Amino acid sequence: MTRTTRLRRRALAAIGALALCSFAGGHFLSLRAAATAEAGQGYDQYERDRQRKLERDRIFSTLSEGVLRMRKTSYASMADGMDIPIYIFEPLALRGTHGHPALVWIHGGVHGDLDPLYFPFIKEAVDRGYVVLAPEYRGSTGYGREHQEAIDYGGYEVEDCLTAVNYLADRMPYVDPERLGIIGWSHGGFIAMHAVFRDQRSFKAAAALVPVTNLVFRLSLKGPRYAERFVRQKRIGGEVHERRRLYIERSPLYQIDRLQTPLLVHVADNDRDVDFVEAQQLIHALEYKKPRLAETRVYVDPPVDEYGNGHTFNRRVDRARGYVRVDSRAQRDSWNRIWTFLEWHLLPYGASPQTPGSP
Repeated sequence: MTRTTRLRRRALAAIGALALCSFAGGHFLSLRAAATAEAGQGYDQYERDRQRKLERDRIFSTLSEGVLRMRKTSYASMADGMDIPIYIFEPLALRGTHGHPALVWIHGGVHGDLDPLYFPFIKEAVDRGYVVLAPEYRGSTGYGREHQEAIDYGGYEVEDCLTAVNYLADRMPYVDPERLGIIGWSHGGFIAMHAVFRDQRSFKAAAALVPVTNLVFRLSLKGPRYAERFVRQKRIGGEVHERRRLYIERSPLYQIDRLQTPLLVHVADNDRDVDFVEAQQLIHALEYKKPRLAETRVYVDPPVDEYGNGHTFNRRVDRARGYVRVDSRAQRDSWNRIWTFLEWHLLPYGASPQTPGSP
C-alpha cells in the first residue's frame, strides 16, 4: 500500500467518524454548528444549512481527490435568472470534442441537496466515461433563505435543471449533446420525468428511481401537514380542490402520453415515502401506454436496515467506511440494469481517452 493510499484511507475514515458523530435527524452538521446550536445561541437554520453544505463539499473534494475532477460553479436559470449552483464531476483524462456522454444528476428530497451518499455511484458513472452535472435547483438547502424558499415543485425547478443542457452546450465541448441522459431519485425522479416531458429533444435516455408520481393522490394520502408545503408555494397557492388543473399538470402520471424518451423506472413495494399504491399507478400507466419506451421493475421487499429502506433500496452506502456501497441483491440488480440501459442509449465507451485540452 502506497503512502498516498494510506493517507487517503485515513482521511476517509476521519470523514466517516465525523459523519457518525454529527449526523442527526437527516442533517449533516459541522461540529462547530452543532456545538453552537447546543449552546442555545440562536443558531440560524439557514446558517446551519450553509455550514452543513460546506462540510459536504469538503467531503466531496476529499473523495474526488486523485479519482476524478470535481468542481462547483453556477448558472442563471432559464426560468427567471435565479443563480443555480451546480456540481460537475469529470474524468481526470478528458477525451476530445464530443468525446463524452453526460448525465444530469438530480438529487431527491423536498428541500434536499446533493449528499456524498451519491458519490460511489457518481464515481461509477465517471469511470464509465460520463460527465455528471448535478444542479442544486431552487428549494435546495445550503444556499440561504431566498434560494430555499423559492421552491416551485414541478414548476421552475424543472427549468433550473434543464438549464444545465444549455450550460454544457456553451462551455463543455468535450460533451456530446447527442448523448445526454438524466437520472433522479424520489423528488429528483419526479423532476427527471418532467424534464423529458417538457424537452423532448435533448435527452436520449432518462432514469427515474422511486419517483414521486401523482400529487393529487399523494397529498391526499400523506395528509394536511404534508400538503401544507405545497399549498404555500408561491406558484401553486392553493389546495388540490382549488387548483385541480395545476396539480394534474405537475403530476407525471397524467403526462405519460407526452413521453418520447426511453425511460427506466425502478420502485420498491415496501417504500414508505413514495408508497407503492402511488408508484404502481405509474408502472401500470407506462406498461399500458408506453411499452416500447419504458423499462420498469418492481423490487419486492428489499432490505430495511441501517443502510437503507424501501425508498433508498439502491442508495445503500456506508458513511463510516468512506462512503462505499453496501450492496443488497436488489441494489446490485438495479444498478446493473441502470448502467446497461444508459449504455445502450448513450454509448459511453465511444471514444478513446486523451489528455485534457487535446483536440
